[in-house]
Amino acid sequence: MTSPLATAPGRNHPPVQGRSHAAPPRLRSHRRRAPSTKPRRSVLLTVLTGLVLLYSLVPLLWLLISATKTQQGLAGSFGLWFDDDFALWSNIADTFTYDDGVFSRWLLNTLMYVVLGAGGATFLAVLGGYALAKFQFPGKKAVFAVVIGAVAVPTTALAVPTFLMFSKMGLTNTPWAVIIPSLISPFGLYLMWVFATEAIPTELLEAARIDGASEARTFFRVVLPLLAPGIVTVLLFTMVATWNNYFLPLIMIKDPDWYPLTVGLNAWNAQAQTAGGEVVFNLVITGSLITIVPLVAAFLLLQRYWQSGLAAGSVKE
Repeated sequence: MTSPLATAPGRNHPPVQGRSHAAPPRLRSHRRRAPSTKPRRSVLLTVLTGLVLLYSLVPLLWLLISATKTQQGLAGSFGLWFDDDFALWSNIADTFTYDDGVFSRWLLNTLMYVVLGAGGATFLAVLGGYALAKFQFPGKKAVFAVVIGAVAVPTTALAVPTFLMFSKMGLTNTPWAVIIPSLISPFGLYLMWVFATEAIPTELLEAARIDGASEARTFFRVVLPLLAPGIVTVLLFTMVATWNNYFLPLIMIKDPDWYPLTVGLNAWNAQAQTAGGEVVFNLVITGSLITIVPLVAAFLLLQRYWQSGLAAGSVKE
């Protein structure tokens, strides 16, 4: 009796011989390698990063090492290594006592310019940025164009016109000649504008107004806490700009008692080029080291707010 599989039409089966069956061919299994999650390191990028880091740290290292040397040690030793005579503490004491302690006066002047100038610029930037981000009014696009144009204009280009205007008003050689121009920060205004647009939900403002909160209460109780990272970021930028401001005080102020640290240290440095002037390069270097300490401390203390403020608004959900 024949099997139905053997006699089925249209099927060509090999003859079955006994119980032996040919083994089916094995299919090759191709195993896919799991993609490597380890990021590839670029040798060129690593080298460039190291060069940039070295370029940034060498001047600071030189400043720190040179501040430990005497005037004779600066000229008689290698610049990037310590001298036998460690004179850091004596240099610091001499810096604060030299020329009747005028360095302390310059330090207080700089703090005053930063508190009034940078603090006022930050406050105005917060007010203007919030208003531009959350209120609609005629001419808003024109204001945006003016702000962007002001960001592109370097501050040194406005120093001479500002001096001519202030001289007619009798404000030159006074602290107001430095404080008033420092109150204007187009970049800070633009940064707060962008930050407030993303950080403050419009629904939250509407809910506060429905609950009967005034605009002033909404701003101080609702808006300011949300703008804290952006405020710190703008404050750091304006503080650094005011602290390092040199050209504006140089042309505005002639009285050494109102000098900031930048102009005062340059005056000490210029003494070596004048006839009969005392060479105090060690005090200039030590004063420069003291000058950067408050900025470094501010960045370290406010680092987490600064980083979150820079990242806010960069990703749109």
